[in-house]
Amino acid sequence: MKIKSKIAIVTGASSGLGSAISETLIQEGATVYGLGRNFDSLHSLQNDLGEQFIPVKLDITQSEPIKKWIGNTFSESHSPDILVNNAGVGSFGKIDEMPSEDWYNMVNTNLNGMYNITSEVVKLMKPKKGFTHIINIGSILGITTRAEGAAYSATKYGISGFSESLFKELREFDIKVSCLNPGSIDTGFFKSSGIDAHHNMLQPKNLAETVLHVLKTPDNMLISEMTIRPLNPKAPE
Repeated sequence: MKIKSKIAIVTGASSGLGSAISETLIQEGATVYGLGRNFDSLHSLQNDLGEQFIPVKLDITQSEPIKKWIGNTFSESHSPDILVNNAGVGSFGKIDEMPSEDWYNMVNTNLNGMYNITSEVVKLMKPKKGFTHIINIGSILGITTRAEGAAYSATKYGISGFSESLFKELREFDIKVSCLNPGSIDTGFFKSSGIDAHHNMLQPKNLAETVLHVLKTPDNMLISEMTIRPLNPKAPE
C-alpha cells in the first residue's frame, strides 16, 4: 500500500505508541483521525503534527458515539483505508486481590472497544476499491504469560484470536488484518506492575516504523502476525 493520501484511524492516539504511529503515517502523507479520551493531549499533538492530524475525543468502549461519529464523518467517497487498533489498558496484580473494575476495564477497552470501532469501519472498507488494512496491536503477553497478568493476557490472547479469525473472514474483500505483538515498550504502560520504563525497551518510533513496513507490503502479501521483542530487555546499569 502507498500511504500518501490515505485515510487512517488510530485509536489511543494521544500518547506513546499511538502518537508515534500517527506521526509516522502523517510523515508518509496520510490523513490521521486520532482517537482518544484526553482531548488536551490530542490537541497538543495536532499542534505538533499539523492539520493532517484530526483529533477526535471518543471513548471506544461506548458503541453509540462511535456509530454516530463514523456516520457523520465518513461516506462512500471519504472512508478509511487504514485502522490501527492501538488503544489498550493494562492492570497487573494477584487475581484474588485485583479489583473487579480493573478486569472489566481491560475487557471493555481491549476487546469490546476494538470490536466497536472495527465492526463499523469494516462496513466502510468492504465496498472500497483497492486494498485496505486493519492492524491490531496485541502484546507478547498474548502469546505467552506472566504471573499476576492473567487478566491482561486474557484480553491480549483474545486480540490474537480476533485477528486470526478476522483476516480469514475479510481477505476476500481485499482487507488485510495483522496482529503485532510487541514486548515491553519505553512508555509508562507497565507502571502499575512496578516496572519502570527504560531505553532498552522497544522504542515507540521503531515500532511505528514496523507498522509502516507492514502496511507497505505488496498487495497480495499479508503479515498476519508478528512478534517484536527487545533484544536485551534488562534495564541499563
